[in-house]
Amino acid sequence: MIISKPTPVVNPSFSREHPYRILLAEDNAVNQRLMTILLRRLGFEPDVVADGQAAIDAVRSGGHDVVFMDLHMPGMDGIEATRRIIDEWPDPTNRPRIIAMTAGVTDADRRRCEEVGMDGFIAKPVRKETLRELLEARS
Repeated sequence: MIISKPTPVVNPSFSREHPYRILLAEDNAVNQRLMTILLRRLGFEPDVVADGQAAIDAVRSGGHDVVFMDLHMPGMDGIEATRRIIDEWPDPTNRPRIIAMTAGVTDADRRRCEEVGMDGFIAKPVRKETLRELLEARS
């Protein structure tokens, strides 16, 4: 007998309660897809870019409330992209909240994220509950 897993419940009311425009800066196509699925389950349709420079350009275009920033991307990594975003928008009320994402969670990574001014940290693989908690903390 084959038992199938239940289909995850989509919660579009979450995005109505927390109407954020989300940017996902992630170079890995599989991670992009997984994170997009998790965000869609919460009712969001994220914008997706694959490198740090594209993340800066997207932030410059305006309107994003939260950026999930992969630390390790080709070209410009997430640390440098965050540094440049914060240099350009030093007032945290005038820029999106930047959440670091990485699979290699070390104390050194966390310190680097804090030192550059990131607003939070999430370990890969990302869990929906953790994602939801981070987004609720934004309110």
